[in-house]
Amino acid sequence: MAFALTSSAFAGSTIPIRHTCAGSDSSPPLHWSDAPAGTKSLALVCADPDAPGGTFYHWAVYDIPAAATSLPEHYPAETRDQVRQAINGFGRRGYGGPCPPPGRPHHYRFTLYALKLDRLPVPPAPRCPDVEAAAQRNALGRAELTGLFGR
Repeated sequence: MAFALTSSAFAGSTIPIRHTCAGSDSSPPLHWSDAPAGTKSLALVCADPDAPGGTFYHWAVYDIPAAATSLPEHYPAETRDQVRQAINGFGRRGYGGPCPPPGRPHHYRFTLYALKLDRLPVPPAPRCPDVEAAAQRNALGRAELTGLFGR
């Protein structure tokens, strides 16, 4: 089996309103399987490459334990375990859902990185691009899920 990322809320199609700024802005449930051998932790990044000003980052979660296989819907911005979240493009920690300007739908890429490290080497209070860059440098593998949303 290949490393795979899925969501019961959408499967490569339209992201439901509840997971966007037009709804309750709650994170979608995400599930993964078959992380590569040697995975010590995981990092997730959600970005919109279609944003008018260049890639816009909606979420980054890192230091996810290797044994984890999911993130639940409504994942809280503040957690009490080892899992950390970066500051998104909205200037806050945690998930910020799709919120494109009116026009054609945008692609929202959820990328899950399987990492060779227990803890991702990022600065205190990192921004999402910091997490993505560190994850890319330390990745054993990656899985991607893309959803669409437009207004």
